[in-house]
Amino acid sequence: MGDDPKFSEKEFVTEHREPRVVKESIFTGSKALEKAPKVYGVPTGIEGLDDLFFVVEVEDGKVVKKSLGGIPAYSVFNITGVSDTGKSLMVEQFTVEQARKGNKVAFITVESPANFVIASIKLRAAAMGYNFDEFEDNIILIDAASHSTLRENIPDLLSTLAYAIKTYHIKFTVIDSVTGLFENKEMMARGVVRRIFNFMKKWYQTALFVSQKRSGHEELTAEAAGGYAVGHIVDGTMVLAKELIDTSYKAKMYKREIGEIVRLFRIDGCRMSGHDTKTHFMEITETGLVRILDPVSK
Repeated sequence: MGDDPKFSEKEFVTEHREPRVVKESIFTGSKALEKAPKVYGVPTGIEGLDDLFFVVEVEDGKVVKKSLGGIPAYSVFNITGVSDTGKSLMVEQFTVEQARKGNKVAFITVESPANFVIASIKLRAAAMGYNFDEFEDNIILIDAASHSTLRENIPDLLSTLAYAIKTYHIKFTVIDSVTGLFENKEMMARGVVRRIFNFMKKWYQTALFVSQKRSGHEELTAEAAGGYAVGHIVDGTMVLAKELIDTSYKAKMYKREIGEIVRLFRIDGCRMSGHDTKTHFMEITETGLVRILDPVSK
């Protein structure tokens, strides 16, 4: 798997031998449930998003749908879209929301150095109406943008993150962007994302991975750089898109004028809870905040 011997040795059995039964991998349902985390909602700080996730319960013999009020705790979400669709804004809003609540958030910067990222997060806090000085140290930045060993060597990155989690008691992790960890070697994308996903599960992190789309991808598909397999590994995907109204058909469908840009949002699957399946209008406000609006069908 590339030139990293530690990666290949840990991920694959290379010697020829008889298959063995791994008994410790077998659980009854009740035993597995003993270790299962309780499902509850983690607020995102993104207007219109939190009520799009729900659980189903039985009350008085009737099936009742109840809003989670956020993304499922301990879930790992992929946020994908082409450039300028609001992906980084969303994870920055999430980071601010959790930090102001007193939670520690690891923010792994892969595209921009940490000092530029924290300046952007401070702007997001101001737009959300919060005093950033009160909780700025709840955000723990890991600067993979400035340290190539963290970008190019996944074991180093995960060891550094494990150290930060233990030192600062971190519960939430953001990676912006996970695509930067396998750029120019997309054949490795599935292995990289799988390894990071398994790490998040081991450390009980609620995590958001920003994932870039190539411009040739269909706007509202869950495909990202690295292929569909990347989205299939994580617990769920949020797809962000933008579309130019350049025909009378689109103008009629979206009820917009020709020449306008329409922003769209869709949740493409979630293993850990129910979710809204509609395509929604989305906007980026003048102050730089993402809002999820009504369904397009409405």
